[in-house]
This record gives sequence, structure tokens and C-alpha cells, in this order.
Amino acid sequence: MSQDTVGGVAMAALSGLVSALESYRGRDRLIRTLSYCCQLVGGALVERCPARSDVGTRLLELSSQLSHCRTILRLFDDAAMFIYTKQYGLGAEEEDVFVRCVSVLGNLADQLYYPCEHMAWAADAKILSVDSARWWTLSTTFWGLSLLLGIARSLWMVLKLRQRLRSAPGVFTSQLARRKRRAAEAQVQAEALTLLSNVADLANAVHWLPPGVLWAGCFPPWLVGLLGTVSSLLSMYQAVRAGGQADIAIP
Repeated sequence: MSQDTVGGVAMAALSGLVSALESYRGRDRLIRTLSYCCQLVGGALVERCPARSDVGTRLLELSSQLSHCRTILRLFDDAAMFIYTKQYGLGAEEEDVFVRCVSVLGNLADQLYYPCEHMAWAADAKILSVDSARWWTLSTTFWGLSLLLGIARSLWMVLKLRQRLRSAPGVFTSQLARRKRRAAEAQVQAEALTLLSNVADLANAVHWLPPGVLWAGCFPPWLVGLLGTVSSLLSMYQAVRAGGQADIAIP
């Protein structure tokens, strides 16, 4: 490979990174990925490499600060979430009743998540004299509910699409039909990736609930980082494939 080719690839990659960082959603994805990667590496160093525990502790602190940065940025997400929820409404354009119901409930859970997190942040920052732990629990609960509904939706969509593809294998004969089949297969893959991402995030959401709820509080930092890193990389991969940027940040 010539130097010009390598340089062209490097410039294209740099341009793509700059383009992503110019958008709120792209910047949030990068900060989220870096935060969980720092937690993964830092937690592993603290637990398994005592000689490097100082580096691990610093990485964990960096992870915490990046997470705090995302919390502050999400203070401005309520309006965007409200507009999205209002536009979706009761999902009249959805043909499937189950998808419509879980989507509406998921939007409601997402809408309630943000003010609860804002209250928790304000309590931690000593702006409001309220119990921050209660509000963190509420926000995490709404996030977990949204993830659970998203998992149910993705599972349903994968099952329906696979059933449609299996039930009519001989129908996709024309060029247009083959394109439709490829689109359906791509949608199955996208839903499967979303499902995996949501499962990883749900595992962490339960971990952050009060002790006594399933496996709450049982994960070591490196495992939280690993699950978050997997979820973040899947999200970034899907964003690159879609070639677009959304407006609302995921927790």
C-alpha cells in the first residue's frame, strides 16, 4: 500500500472522527465508550495487578469524571426527548400492535428518566436539599424499564422478520424482491445488535439498583466496564452503518 493511499485512509478516518465529534450524539458516544474503557482497564489493573493499582485508580477516576460530564450534558435532553415522544405519539404508523405498545411505554420511561436524573444530580451538587439516592434509584429504574421494553421489542421484531423470511423463500425471485430480502436481513442484524447492546446495559442497570435486587452491587468495576464497552462499541458500529446521527443521548 502506497504512502498516498495510507495518507488518504488516515485523512478519511480523521475527517469521519471530526464529523462525529461535531454532533452531540457522536460526541456522547465517544465519551461513553472512553468512560467504560477506562473503567474496564482501571478495574482490571486494581483487581489483578497490584503493582499498577495506582494507574488503575486514576483510570477509574477518569471514568467517573467522563460519566459525570455525560450526566451534565443530559440536562438539556428533555426537550429533544419530548419532541420525539410527541411526534411518535401512540405509534399510529406502526402496523404491529405489540411494537406500538412497547414503543409508547419505552418513550414514557425515557421521558421520566431525565427529570429523575436531573434531581439526583442537583441533590449531589447541593443545589436541592433532597435525597439523591432515591432519585438515582428512580432514574435507574426507568432506564432499566426502557431497556427491558427495548429488549422485548427487538426480540419480537427478530422473530417476526425471521418468520417472514422463512415462510416465503421462493417469493424473493425478482431483483426488487431480492433487495427487500436483503433489507429484511439487514434489519434482523440491526435488531440483534440492539438486543445485545440493551442486554449488556440492562445487566449494568440492575447492578446499580439498591442491594438486594437481583445482582445489584455484585459486579466488580472491570465487569461493569466490559459490559458498557460492549454496548458502546455496538452502538458506534450501528451508527457508522446507519451513517446518521440521532439527537438524544443514551444513559
